[in-house]
Amino acid sequence: MNVGIEAINAFCGSAFLDVRQLAEHRQLDTQRFDNLLMKEKTVALPYEDPVSFGINAAKPIIDQLSPEEKARIEMVITCTESAFDFGKSMSTYFHQYLGLNRNCRLFELKNACYSGTAGLQVAVNFILSQASPGAKVLVIATDIARFLVAEGGEALTEDWSFAEPSSGAGAVAMLVSETPYVFQIDIGANGYYGYEVMDTCRPVPDSEAGDADLSLLSYLDCCENSFLEYQKRVPETHYDSTFGYLAFHTPFGGMIQGAHRSMMRKFTNASPEVIREDFERRVMPGLTLCQRVGNIMGATAQLSLVGVILNGEFNSPQRIGCFSYGSGCCSEFYSGVVTQEGRARLADMGLTDQLNHRYQLTMDEYEAIVEGGRAVKFGTRNITLDTQLVAGARQPNQLYLKAINEYHREYEWV
Repeated sequence: MNVGIEAINAFCGSAFLDVRQLAEHRQLDTQRFDNLLMKEKTVALPYEDPVSFGINAAKPIIDQLSPEEKARIEMVITCTESAFDFGKSMSTYFHQYLGLNRNCRLFELKNACYSGTAGLQVAVNFILSQASPGAKVLVIATDIARFLVAEGGEALTEDWSFAEPSSGAGAVAMLVSETPYVFQIDIGANGYYGYEVMDTCRPVPDSEAGDADLSLLSYLDCCENSFLEYQKRVPETHYDSTFGYLAFHTPFGGMIQGAHRSMMRKFTNASPEVIREDFERRVMPGLTLCQRVGNIMGATAQLSLVGVILNGEFNSPQRIGCFSYGSGCCSEFYSGVVTQEGRARLADMGLTDQLNHRYQLTMDEYEAIVEGGRAVKFGTRNITLDTQLVAGARQPNQLYLKAINEYHREYEWV
């Protein structure tokens, strides 16, 4: 049977910052900054959170469904490392504001940046099980970075300062079903690889810590070994010819450039010129959105996939190889096929227009938002948000956080 992504959409926030401006403001080494291959980062406003991001990503998908199709959504999976409650799942908020059927499983997954892929694979296997023929699963990967680095510790090297320009915010919503109009999964073509490593973590809910060098080494190790496991299961696979495009989890573009170069050297023995050309042709389409949004943790691998579909050529069906990595760590290499119809369906979501209409923040506005973001910390019990802060950033037909009342989050549509 067929299974995969019936519909996919991303929401990349209301405001962004030019990251070169940020790097100059923080007095970072500009030559090293250039290696990030970053252009912009989405900045979460104080009245934006993982729920508002997720609903804004999912609503255009839900609005296209008939009442009968909407009623067949029997599972909502949230994939995040930005949860704000140790017990209550954000899926309950998604379910409420999207008006879904109450006969529905609602739960949340946390596994660093691997979580979006974990949710996708859980959904795929539920559909394959045929436990409920014709059912659909809504998977929402959503994460935000209100940049507060954990203090102390030798692992907090100077390199960690480069995480600020590359840390973004956003969500990707995927409807998984037996009608994979957008991305048809290659069933059984999965190479997964994981082990314990302390490369990056969130030791407290609102901040991060990590070892940038160890994270890079772990990423490269997992990329190679998850692909080797994929190759064991699909023996005829060749890194340079099997996949029309490649979508990578993208902490920053320069990391992917290095990873792809390493893979090409090990598996194809290609010349530097061939590697550069291959990177531009097969990998860059997947970096275009990541360069404008930043690392959105659990949703980044899926954002790269969205970028490939929007920017690739699909006059004939193309197989896309996807690599997902989550610190700590777990990784997976998997694949699927995209057609011209799939690209057209995604283009109809209007993501490019949404990106282009974000509000560009000044450095003063950004600093005020970073400071103001501390008002909504993990465990905030009561607060009313000033939704007029950076009023020019508010966009029509979007959901925003209005207040927190006895821990319960309340939202409003603009």
